[in-house]
Amino acid sequence: MSTGHLEWDLRTALTSNGYRLDDGDHRLGRLQPVPDAERSDRNALRARLARDGYLYLPGFFERTTIQGFRAYYFATLAECGLILPHSDPVEGVAASTADMDHARFRSLLFKRIVPGPQYDAICRTPALVAFHRWFLGTEEVHLHRRKIIRHVGPGESGIGTATQAHYDLVYLREGTDRVLSSWIPLGDCPIARGPLVYLEGSHHRVLADEAAGRLRRPAASMTADLPALAEEYDSRWLVTDFTAGDLMIHSPHIIHASLDNQDPDGVFRLSTDIRYQAASDPIDARWQSHWHDRDGL
Repeated sequence: MSTGHLEWDLRTALTSNGYRLDDGDHRLGRLQPVPDAERSDRNALRARLARDGYLYLPGFFERTTIQGFRAYYFATLAECGLILPHSDPVEGVAASTADMDHARFRSLLFKRIVPGPQYDAICRTPALVAFHRWFLGTEEVHLHRRKIIRHVGPGESGIGTATQAHYDLVYLREGTDRVLSSWIPLGDCPIARGPLVYLEGSHHRVLADEAAGRLRRPAASMTADLPALAEEYDSRWLVTDFTAGDLMIHSPHIIHASLDNQDPDGVFRLSTDIRYQAASDPIDARWQSHWHDRDGL
């Protein structure tokens, strides 16, 4: 796959919801990590977030903490046939969906994992809470209870499989626009496994549209056609290989989506997205119940 100075180690082209991304340098680029020298400089981080719309913080969490939760997640769901029988849960190797007990899966996910203490602990690790207090400049921060956890199986494709292009403020209209979203890969997530991707600089146009009153109502994704959106914005989709322990923080205005999982070893992508804000800012009441895929948001 030819991308000039970019070197992707992929066996197939990048796709999202079945759409093939343009791999030219003008449409595809790499996410840039925060340099070590800036990671303790709050003003530099705030300026970077305003400029780029995201903060990519490799190695933010202890790898063992993330891998421990990954093992818990897949071990819990093993009884419904989600992973390959007798495999190590931390690997997350997918079993055939034909053998899965979907009713049991939903019960375990929404009644045990989502409201459970293990998931809450990951989302409230002391380092993550401390970072948000420091970055936002407040002692009291609020974590939205609606925390979304997703696994995406290898080979799944077609509209609705990968996360379609959107920006988060569309879904958070009744609270502050200073909310910070975090995307956390729960395990290694190389490009082939379908991580989140960001449309470079798109938050600047979105901010202008918001200021002009061109609001998207009701809440809706923009499109599943990522190549067409890159053409419309004359921009690049930014991607990278993530590892367990990495953290992405992004503005509620930047457009993002996810790639299809094309992992050659049949491994699930597992990730969560959560939202922190200053407790003193307006809070969207609709996001204060545990996530369910039928909650209407």
